[in-house]
Amino acid sequence: MSLNNSSNVFLDSVPSNSNRFQVNVINESHESSAAVDNNADPPHYEETSFGDETQNRFRISFRPGKQECYDSFLQNGENAKTDASFHAYDSHTNTYYLQTFGHNTVDAVPKIEYYRNTGSVSGPKVNRPSLLEIHEQLAKNVAVAPGLADRVANGDGMPEDEEAENKEGEDKAGAVKFGWVKGVLVRCMLNIWGVMLFIRLSWIVGEAGIGLGVLIILLSTMVTSITGLSTSAIATNGFVRGGGAYYLISRSLGPEFGGSIGLIFAFANAVAVAMYVVGFAETVVDLLKESNSMMVDPTNDIRIIGSITVVILLGISVAGMEWEAKAQVILLVILLIAIANFFIGTVIPSNNEKKSRGFFNYQASIFAENFGPSFTKGEGFFSVFAIFFPAATGILAGANISGDLEDPQDAIPRGTMLAIFITTVAYIGVAICVGACVVRDATGSMNDTIISGMNCNGSAACGLGYDFSRCRHEPCQYGLMNNFQVMSMVSGFGPLITAGIFSATLSSALASLVSAPKVFQALCKDNIYKALQFFAKGYGKNNEPLRGYFLTFLIAMAFILIAELNTIAPIISNFFLASYALINFSCFHASYAKSPGWRPAYGIYNMWVSLFGAILCCAVMFVINWWAAVITYVIEFFLYLYVTYKKPDVNWGSSTQALSYVSALDNALELTTVEDHVKNFRPQCIVLTGGPMIRPALLDITHAFTKNSGLCICCEVFVGPRKLCVKEMNSGMAKKQAWLIKNKIKAFYAAVAADCFRDGVRSLLQASGLGRMKPNTLVIGFKKSWRKAPLTEIENYVGIIHDAFDFEIGVVIVRISQGFDISQVLQVQDELEKLEQERLALEATIKDNECEEVSGGIRGFFKKASKLNITKPAPKKDSSMNTIQSMHVGEFNQKLVEASTQFKKKQGKGTIDVWWLFDDGGLTLLIPYILTLRKKWKDCKLRIYVGGKINRIEEEKIAMASLLSKFRIKFADIHIIGDINIKPNKESWKVFEEMIEPYRLHESCKDLTTAEKLKRETPWKITDAELEAVKEKSYRQVRLNELLQEHSRAANLIVLSLPVARKGSISDWLYMAWLEILTKNLPPVLLVRGNHKNVLTFYS
Repeated sequence: MSLNNSSNVFLDSVPSNSNRFQVNVINESHESSAAVDNNADPPHYEETSFGDETQNRFRISFRPGKQECYDSFLQNGENAKTDASFHAYDSHTNTYYLQTFGHNTVDAVPKIEYYRNTGSVSGPKVNRPSLLEIHEQLAKNVAVAPGLADRVANGDGMPEDEEAENKEGEDKAGAVKFGWVKGVLVRCMLNIWGVMLFIRLSWIVGEAGIGLGVLIILLSTMVTSITGLSTSAIATNGFVRGGGAYYLISRSLGPEFGGSIGLIFAFANAVAVAMYVVGFAETVVDLLKESNSMMVDPTNDIRIIGSITVVILLGISVAGMEWEAKAQVILLVILLIAIANFFIGTVIPSNNEKKSRGFFNYQASIFAENFGPSFTKGEGFFSVFAIFFPAATGILAGANISGDLEDPQDAIPRGTMLAIFITTVAYIGVAICVGACVVRDATGSMNDTIISGMNCNGSAACGLGYDFSRCRHEPCQYGLMNNFQVMSMVSGFGPLITAGIFSATLSSALASLVSAPKVFQALCKDNIYKALQFFAKGYGKNNEPLRGYFLTFLIAMAFILIAELNTIAPIISNFFLASYALINFSCFHASYAKSPGWRPAYGIYNMWVSLFGAILCCAVMFVINWWAAVITYVIEFFLYLYVTYKKPDVNWGSSTQALSYVSALDNALELTTVEDHVKNFRPQCIVLTGGPMIRPALLDITHAFTKNSGLCICCEVFVGPRKLCVKEMNSGMAKKQAWLIKNKIKAFYAAVAADCFRDGVRSLLQASGLGRMKPNTLVIGFKKSWRKAPLTEIENYVGIIHDAFDFEIGVVIVRISQGFDISQVLQVQDELEKLEQERLALEATIKDNECEEVSGGIRGFFKKASKLNITKPAPKKDSSMNTIQSMHVGEFNQKLVEASTQFKKKQGKGTIDVWWLFDDGGLTLLIPYILTLRKKWKDCKLRIYVGGKINRIEEEKIAMASLLSKFRIKFADIHIIGDINIKPNKESWKVFEEMIEPYRLHESCKDLTTAEKLKRETPWKITDAELEAVKEKSYRQVRLNELLQEHSRAANLIVLSLPVARKGSISDWLYMAWLEILTKNLPPVLLVRGNHKNVLTFYS
């Protein structure tokens, strides 16, 4: 097919297959622009849309007047190109996008699938094209799978196989999901309306009066409303899964808070089942007493009825959420009828029997008398509040089944807040009505009527014809203060109130029986408590936590058999309040952290109101029961410490992480406002380890003096083609930082890609760090193979030392006898692990097939083996592997392995010898001092060696001791070396001369022309003139090695002043020879040179 791709026309074409597209073609020529300008019609913009699938052709629309340019396209008998004939720019890898931008592109338009998590229940996660795929040059002759072009279009499609899998998953799931009414509103109303509404609210009005009674209701509602607002904000800040309060808290504050509160919240719901069931059983037992139908005795009857009830509730729950939801709706209808029955009863004219019990219908005098408080002995506002508040809880009943809601983000806010409003109105309405109809005290005797001429003294009952004055002197059985069954008496039909009590208790028990396993299952799925992983498994289309149901059943049964929950009830209330407090604090904390990810769709909240709600919840906990509050906090604190210690491997993007970042950023900025002070100096090191696992000993010794005190950055330079280097670097960043964390090394990993090693290190030296937290010391390993290394490697190695000094950064060169690089050892270990995995797989296959040999014979074995792809490994051509295979693995460089871990071990009693030959500001002395503070090095004493005059040894020793004492640095001994500057012995000097011989120019032995030519060809060689000019310095390095051999051969560590090579004067090979001869045949050596700025001070 020919495609006109000239400047006049650009035509998009698509493969012809089952999915058809309509493509409006854009004419981009200047001529067409003019034509369009002359046309009265508005400009036509490109569109791409799905066409009729039954049409086996293209539908192409054109700009006005240009149709003839395209007629030949379909008239020449050329078909649209097929999948196998894509042009190079049509596709990339296995993804094809027909976009809306005038040409085929790999780039994709925004769609929700790109933002889902892996394993999302709402649909599959699709990976967008990577930046590398879009940015790099498009590969030519890309192989495209047949039919692939039709599978993704407009950036909002998905491959057919993924779409089919997703559809199949949805069909298979078929899970029952609830809307906001049945899922949240009904549950919350049933859980909030409890037994308190029917048997305690009248008593609360009698004690506190109508005014304070309404205030108690409003105060309780304020706590729950603030918590509801916070819950709504958190629930609308992203997709909410199952787990309710636990999920909201853990995803906001992290696993430490979520794990601690989740466990006690699930336990509280399990025990709450027993509370509500026992409340139901007590009501049934009271009815049995009235009819003289007791089975055994009151306590055992409660146990029997409670056990039967919880078994029935368990059956409803296990039957599935759909049955449980239907039961809740039926119970709500009964409850609403009971409440309506009460309001109807208040307007039905009272008879003499009810009047004698204190019910007179609505009376202004009763309302006025009952408006103020009348607390009995031992009662007060807060004690009455403590009794009522549990009646306001239950607002999380809908959130607790968040995983079973169709749209939790919409259902939780709407259902919870409406439930709080409706129940609050009902509570206030009942309180006012009962306070306006019933007097506080009544005798129940119809004979206690008013005698003519009797003084009423303002009594409302007296004004209505009844004398209840004897209730002041003796207990009465009726009235708001004495009769808990006031609502039954007032109602139009008493048994309906009893049905309401049954409905309230059973619905709350059922809600708690469902909530506890759901929350517990979510907690177990997160694997915060590994011992509880058994309960994470779900069953059926709704992923029902059957194991959690039976555990909840056992807990509830245990407390039902106790049959006395007055002691445990305050603790349960406090557990719920602790959850409310943390939800409020979560909302505050997320807002305070100012994370861009905190974007709740529900905007009716305020961070300070949420904080006030959290404080209020904590205060209410102590008001209800102070010792229960203390127990709650102790349990929560213990669980918090446990989870913190275990450090679960989860990352939920909590507000704790966000606040940590904000705090770190604020502190870093705060540091920039303060000038550095010598008293606060600490080594902040760039360590050229390559990958941190490649040179562990170099990292260990650096970490020993930076841990908990200074910055440590493990750096790696990738040298080579930029594309490959960047890809390798990016792919390994997370893995190498994770290695540092796993090995408990407090360091960062940084990497750069560069054309040469020196350029990369130069970039790291200049750009690493942040503000005041910038490196001030470069730590490198000694290049042990310098004699065999190429010229460029030596130039780079010495060059980075020069660069560090140019940037006023101190240098530490570390040398150990075996060297640092253990990459060959790691390669062997990787190969051994692969071989072990293959061996285990083969053994497992053989074991599995031993049972099948009788029936399937040897044929079954080979079939199984072919499935597992167990084949003989192909021999590798890599030379390093040939070396490994030629030697016994157990003997592979054991000394190198031991050397790589020598700084991890505790150093025994010994010495750290500090050869402080040149004053570099004190870094040479500070590093060994810091080492002696570490646990591994604390048994090592400092021995100080300094140069001095042979005739002033004692004076200089005293002066050095005085200086060290002012620095407050403890030392074991001071040695003044007076013979540093004498010539070394001939044998030592001969070793040095032999060392540098291959790198000498020997120009003095040649004629001038030849010498000049050699200098131009090999400028890196050591000239005779240079060697003569620095002969005294060379003597010093050789002599120092002799002294080190004499004094410090048995030291645990030697810290030595690093000689500085003056730029342009000392050649690279000569400098390397100095370092070699200086540290030859010695214990581990640290060559240290600070930046000649003070790092020690004796001023306070």
